[in-house]
Amino acid sequence: MLFGGRSSEHAVSCVTAAGVLGAIDRTKYDAVPIGIAKNGQWVLAGEEIAGWSLALAVLPEVVAGKQSVSLAHLDGGHQLVVSEAGTVPQELGAVDVVFPLLHGPWGEDGTIQGLLELSDTRYVGAGVLASAIGMDKHFMKVVFEAAGLAVGPYVAVSDREWTVDPAAVKDRVAALGFPVFVKPARAGSSMGISKVDSLEGLDAAIAEAREHDLKLVIEAGIVGREIEIAVLEGRGSDAPRVSLPGEIAMLDGAHHAFYDFEAKYVQGGAVNLSCPAKMPEADIARVQEQAALAFDAVGAEGLSRVDFFYTEAGELIINEINTMPGFTPSSMYPQMWAASGLSYPDLIDELIQLALNRKVGLR
Repeated sequence: MLFGGRSSEHAVSCVTAAGVLGAIDRTKYDAVPIGIAKNGQWVLAGEEIAGWSLALAVLPEVVAGKQSVSLAHLDGGHQLVVSEAGTVPQELGAVDVVFPLLHGPWGEDGTIQGLLELSDTRYVGAGVLASAIGMDKHFMKVVFEAAGLAVGPYVAVSDREWTVDPAAVKDRVAALGFPVFVKPARAGSSMGISKVDSLEGLDAAIAEAREHDLKLVIEAGIVGREIEIAVLEGRGSDAPRVSLPGEIAMLDGAHHAFYDFEAKYVQGGAVNLSCPAKMPEADIARVQEQAALAFDAVGAEGLSRVDFFYTEAGELIINEINTMPGFTPSSMYPQMWAASGLSYPDLIDELIQLALNRKVGLR
């Protein structure tokens, strides 16, 4: 199990790992938790991570240490090796599969997947290209549009565009109409996202987003219900499996302008997930079909959560795909599968088995 990492979603990844470690079948799997510190060092973690939570006074964090862990190709297999200056490296044992429980850049974006591909190591979840597309909100939308999915109005803003001609960027944004949502192109967990109601608030929102990524996506606000679908890779050549739709709703008195980080992870009572969402049967079938289409469009494997806006007119507008969604027991992805008849421990087992049965290399 790989978790932590260098992104701003480090703490969320730590809590995801705690959830999986607490639910994985220890009679079937020998789980080895490996944390990635914020400086990139891999370290061997212990059972103490099972108690990690975002509700703690101090957010959980992987701390760098004297010992480092690496994945080595030895004797025709993949070994975890612990190294420390001045000592002989020690082998921990063979690795059958890696579960990369990493969120955000340097983990969910294809980088760790590339490392595992280079070492011919099986792993859970999407491959290099699908992970990279799923992380970049701009190219994600390009792929969705090419697949025939409805995408809301947006503009992509590069670092050079904002630096050279911010007035032109503001003109493009103003053409979208307000409100707009300013987002880092390659971040998750609602990090760095701001809702902007007028041109006067744009500079501050862009500055906030650029703290996370110099490439931005600015989206027109869409009035609609937030519908999510959990997708699971089919077995063998089977089509992707889809859950019942879930609906995210902000509760009265939650004091959040949108579904931000605080609402998602810190204030558990700020939102409500209804699953199945109250929708006509025909629209349920339609959103499930479109979620499977989005999964195939980016070439996803293993798991993904696909998010839509569902308007009063019955229109479905795709928002994004998450190739490694939040995966704690209380996260939306496992909850939707639980409501669809697949428990959290069984979901973990299914994902590991899918990875073990998937060949390495080009496929």
